[in-house]
Amino acid sequence: MSDTVIRVENLGKKFIIAHQLNNSSHHSYKSLRDVITDGAKSLTKSLIKPNHQKMSNPAREEFWALKDVAFEIKQGEAIGVIGRNGAGKSTLLKVLSRITEPTKGRISIKGRVASLLEVGTGFHPELTGRENIFLNGSVLGMSRVEIKKKFDEIVAFAEVEKFLDTPVKRYSSGMYVRLAFSVAAHLDPEILIVDEVLAVGDSAFQKKCLGKMGDVSSKEGRTVLFVSHSMQAIAQLTKRCILLSKGTVEFDGATSKAVQLYLCGQKEDIEARAAYQAPENKTGNYVAWAKVHTSEGEGIHCWGKPITFEFALNIEKPHESLSFSFQIVSSLQQPIAIFWFFSDAPFRHEPGTHIFRCEIPKLRLYMGSYTLTTWFSERRSETLLENLQEICQFEVSMHEFERPDYPWEANECTYLEDAVWKTGEKY
Repeated sequence: MSDTVIRVENLGKKFIIAHQLNNSSHHSYKSLRDVITDGAKSLTKSLIKPNHQKMSNPAREEFWALKDVAFEIKQGEAIGVIGRNGAGKSTLLKVLSRITEPTKGRISIKGRVASLLEVGTGFHPELTGRENIFLNGSVLGMSRVEIKKKFDEIVAFAEVEKFLDTPVKRYSSGMYVRLAFSVAAHLDPEILIVDEVLAVGDSAFQKKCLGKMGDVSSKEGRTVLFVSHSMQAIAQLTKRCILLSKGTVEFDGATSKAVQLYLCGQKEDIEARAAYQAPENKTGNYVAWAKVHTSEGEGIHCWGKPITFEFALNIEKPHESLSFSFQIVSSLQQPIAIFWFFSDAPFRHEPGTHIFRCEIPKLRLYMGSYTLTTWFSERRSETLLENLQEICQFEVSMHEFERPDYPWEANECTYLEDAVWKTGEKY
């Protein structure tokens, strides 16, 4: 018996985009009267001249969200699906979840599928959390006895005990996602499909979900498809990744290579996010601008290479003892490293803009997305002058350090140090 649980062949999904524009103006939409009148005219023409040649409708446009997509997924694999906005990721997951039908192609799925695609889907808003747990289990074909066995685990994982008998329409988006994910992960589907919806939760719950998805795949032998814009989360969970671009499969293989290709395609966006500029009307003592000079340029850095962080500090009034520090933070909001600069320098005496550079000869962060948090303060009075968060985003890649036996996995470490191994005589 084959261990292939998902087979996709020549898959395509077409949408029709309607442009209801009035001929007299390209910027005004047709009124209801115009739509009815035009429909009547069209019907009359077809009755009078039934064999006349059908003209193409300029008000309708075909859009292929997926084109000739093909791949196979084995039982127990955790697969990442990445790509820019509009690449077709969510459409692919909706087709695999049987929420929407494909226009062409063939899909073979072996086993029950549980999907967590959008906040608000999968639950009935008028039912309580308790009732929705049993409803979802029934949809998956589970008996009431089977659901009861998993019930306590679901509630404990979601951390919604106090609100279990409250209609879910009164839940916050975070509570909703926690319960929805817990239900999907604990009701034993053979295939778990999760979209970017986890971004709604806080960082602690995101880590918890990633750990659970890892267990579902590696320990329980179930299949996971995971869409995310967080390359660190993708690397942590998956060894194989599908990169979509404009509805087609651009790459299907090792996650480290897929991430590198994705980052290369994102260079313009990443470059813009790798710099910070203060508002023009800002006054006082503040960070005027900040930049990250990466090894590859355009906000992309290769592991182990030099990197420079540059800051321009605007000083309106000198202070007795100024200090500046910044912290590197992961996409999961984990503090990775912090760097201090204590003022003993000329800028405490001279108003103006002063540039500071922090050079790190070999930055050995693991691949993923990182941002900076900065603190600008007066030490003696312990006055915080400015605190910036999530600025200067940059991406770290491992593409020059491929391992031939198996790809890099983010859960191996957060910081990969270089070392020299030596062997000595036997004692």
